[in-house]
Amino acid sequence: MTTFTSPKNAVRRPLRRPFNWRRTIALILLAVAIAVSILPFYWVLRTALSSNGSLAANSANLLPADFNLGAFKRVFGLQSASEAIAEGGSGASINFWQYLWNSLLFSGITTACAVFFSSMAAYAFSRLRWKGRDAVFSLFLATMLVPPIFTALPNFLLIKNLGLLNSMLGLVLPYLFMTPFAIFFMRQFFLNMSREVEEAAMLDGAKHWRIFFQIIMPNAAAPIATLALLTFMGQWNEYFWPLLVGTSEESRVLTVGLGVFKSQSPQGAPDWSGLMAATLVSATPVLILFAIFGKRIVNSIGFNGTK
Repeated sequence: MTTFTSPKNAVRRPLRRPFNWRRTIALILLAVAIAVSILPFYWVLRTALSSNGSLAANSANLLPADFNLGAFKRVFGLQSASEAIAEGGSGASINFWQYLWNSLLFSGITTACAVFFSSMAAYAFSRLRWKGRDAVFSLFLATMLVPPIFTALPNFLLIKNLGLLNSMLGLVLPYLFMTPFAIFFMRQFFLNMSREVEEAAMLDGAKHWRIFFQIIMPNAAAPIATLALLTFMGQWNEYFWPLLVGTSEESRVLTVGLGVFKSQSPQGAPDWSGLMAATLVSATPVLILFAIFGKRIVNSIGFNGTK
C-alpha cells in the first residue's frame, strides 16, 4: 500500500538566495572607503597622544608611542617651555585661546553677513521681475570661474590703503556681502517656492521688505541653516587671506597660528604631537557641527538641485 504525505505536514525548507557578488563587492569597497576616510583622523589622534621624542622610533606603530597628554597641555597653555622640551617638544608656544576667539569672530561675522546679503540678492534674482535679470545673474555666476588668487592682491592693496591691516575689519571686509555660490544656492530654493502666499500678501498691501522678512525667510529656514554651516566651515578653514592681512597676535586666526606653530622649531624639528593636538582641537567644532547637520546639508543640496 502506498502512503501519501499530506501537504500540511510537509516541512517547508527555506529557499536559498543566490550569492550576490555585486552586493558583496560593493560592501567591501564601502568598507575600504570608510577605512581610508577614518585612518587620517585616527593617525592625527595617535600622533597627538604620543610623545614627540618617541615618534621617530615608532613611526610604523599603529598605537600611540609613549602615551601621554603632554601635547594637549602645550596646546592649552598648561605646560612650560622647559617641560615641553623635556617631553620632546620644540618649546614653541601657541596662543590657542586667542587664535580660537579670532577664528570664531572671523567665521561668525562673515557667515552671518554673507548669508543675509546673499539671501536678499537671491530674492531679487528669483522673485522680482526686472529687465535683464537672467543676464545679470549669468554674468554674476560667471565670477565663480575666477580663482580667488586673482582678487587677493587688489583686496590686499585696498585693505592696506584703508589702514585695516592686522584688524578684524580688514579680515572680514572682502567676505561681508555676498558670494556667487550662496546666491545660486538660495535662488534655487526661492524658485521652487509657491507664489500664492506672496501674491496674497501683495493684495493685502505688503511690500517686498515685509514679504522677504515675514514670508520668504521663515519658510527658508532649512536652506539658510545649511548655507550658514557650509559658509562657516569654509571660513573656518580659510588660510591664505588671513595670512596676508592678520600678522599680529591680536588678529591671527587658528589656521595661521597652527602654521606659525609648526615653523617655530627651536630644537630643529617640528613638534608633531603638539601640532596634531592643536589640529584635532581646532577641527572638533566643525566635526561636531557636520555630524549634527550633515543630513540636512545633503537633503538641502539635493532639493535645490532639482527644479
